[in-house]
Amino acid sequence: MFSWVKHLFGRDNDEAALEWQPQWSAFLAAQVAFYRVLTAEDKRLFEQRVLLFLQTTRVEAAPAEVSDEDCLLVAASAIIPVWGFPGWHYFNLRVVYLLPGAFNHRYECGQSDSTITGMVGTGDMVGRMALSRPALYQGFANSRDRSNVGIHEFVHLIDMADGECDGYPERMKEYAFSIPWFELVAHKIHEIEGHDSNIDPYAMTNRSEFFAVTSEYFFERPKMMQRKHPQLFAALSAFYQQDVLAIEKDVQPRKDQPCPCGSERRYRDCCMPVE
Repeated sequence: MFSWVKHLFGRDNDEAALEWQPQWSAFLAAQVAFYRVLTAEDKRLFEQRVLLFLQTTRVEAAPAEVSDEDCLLVAASAIIPVWGFPGWHYFNLRVVYLLPGAFNHRYECGQSDSTITGMVGTGDMVGRMALSRPALYQGFANSRDRSNVGIHEFVHLIDMADGECDGYPERMKEYAFSIPWFELVAHKIHEIEGHDSNIDPYAMTNRSEFFAVTSEYFFERPKMMQRKHPQLFAALSAFYQQDVLAIEKDVQPRKDQPCPCGSERRYRDCCMPVE
């Protein structure tokens, strides 16, 4: 079905283990706010988990070759949501395909119905993930838009780890929230329907998409979520077992600085939220 060119940091899968390169640390520090705010010790642990992920998961693309940077951003997308789960392994993923743009259900780019930026884990995609390469990069370039397609798709894999993609991962059952999870989900969807929420309306699609969309929000704009959706923030903090507020402090630009989305406009005239 697929005609992909296979690459993994320029190595064949049967070669010796990957060795970390200093330029990879510099790239992650420049592009990934989550990595940037880690302690030196945790940065080394993050790098080890990147290597482990890339030694057990192929990254492929066509027609262009896969770059080190591609692999690093895919791996960062995988590790960020499971950072609080030290022993986590994506047993339900074998390969990540990078496409040159948004695609349709036939994995074709440039068509009128090519609107998908990420897909994972169902039907002929079991054990596979497809990502739009430009969308993957945009997710890390703009840390203020509450959107990151890489994190979104890996959250779906977390959701699927118990055998169901239902927006209620097995780990979530370990925590007792003041409001039952699905009751909270229904309440938040009602707010979105009433145009009384800044959660992306795509979250209304189903419970699984609600979990993935709000997880993106949690990792990209934690301080905003804590203020606007405190119960949701508390629930996701309990689930992910992470203190993500340090990320927000690191990515907060001044109003007169260039916008982090890369538009070359000032932040206040571009992506700065109206709150």
